[in-house]
Amino acid sequence: MSDELFTLAAATSGAPAAAPFGRVSVAMVTPFLDDGGLDLEGTAALAEKLVADGCDGIVVGGTTGESPTTSDAEKDLVLRAVLEAVGGRARVVAGVGTYDTRHTGELAQAAQKAGAHGLLVVTPYYSRPPQEALYQHFTAIASATDLPVMLYDIPARTGVPIATETLVRLAEHDRIVAVKDAKGDVFASSEVMARTGLAYYSGDDALNLALLTHGAVGMVSVVGHVAAAEYAQMVRAVDSGDLPRALGLHRRLIPAVRGIMTRTQGAIMAKAAVELRGVIRNRTVRSPLIPATDEQVAQLRADLAEAGLA
Repeated sequence: MSDELFTLAAATSGAPAAAPFGRVSVAMVTPFLDDGGLDLEGTAALAEKLVADGCDGIVVGGTTGESPTTSDAEKDLVLRAVLEAVGGRARVVAGVGTYDTRHTGELAQAAQKAGAHGLLVVTPYYSRPPQEALYQHFTAIASATDLPVMLYDIPARTGVPIATETLVRLAEHDRIVAVKDAKGDVFASSEVMARTGLAYYSGDDALNLALLTHGAVGMVSVVGHVAAAEYAQMVRAVDSGDLPRALGLHRRLIPAVRGIMTRTQGAIMAKAAVELRGVIRNRTVRSPLIPATDEQVAQLRADLAEAGLA
């Protein structure tokens, strides 16, 4: 879909004016074959299913896509498969963040060459850079291509938050346009939204409704693998001011969020959930992750049923 059509869709749906990566995006798992190789047919089928269910954005190559265990060549193949399948109907964003600025820039340039619509750049992890280093890292990546950038702020995994003042500075860069927010600090996020034009996306399904009511334009969801339609309804309800409807959806989905995001690692359970729905052929993950056990899958089935998603 062209930029003009995305803008028109936003204008006619009551969406905020600046939703550069759609409203309901999913951090997509990477389907594997039984032997651990890429399942590109399954990748395309999953992307098709997500868009059919209501997603207008897909993030590939993120942590939920097991980016630490996929090679650069594999990331490119997955990105191209998703672009070919749904690139005309959804924003396809490439996760390119690493803890090496040079490598991240190379991945960003490869994503642009493949045709990605945008980049997701996580805070460099493990090395715990100071705020000035974060500023220089993100601006270097944003300057490496012509693509719009979504920063990914998830200090529980990276060890370092992107501070409010750093985000305000980064917002001055023309291509830094959005934040995937998994900081867990709604007040801090509200302040950045108040002081900048950055489009905020909830990166924590437990806080999707909270962030939407504070001005977020959408979400980058894991639970959206099985609840995209419900999250699209939530977004529309908030847009229209129907907060009781939005709250009802939030409460209904609590068991699904609990089942996918709290019982073990999220990518493990997201794969189990889409396998349960028959969208992918298995729940294979790459080490150091391990597949969900039969007992975990049985509990997940019960969680999804309680949420009305069975």
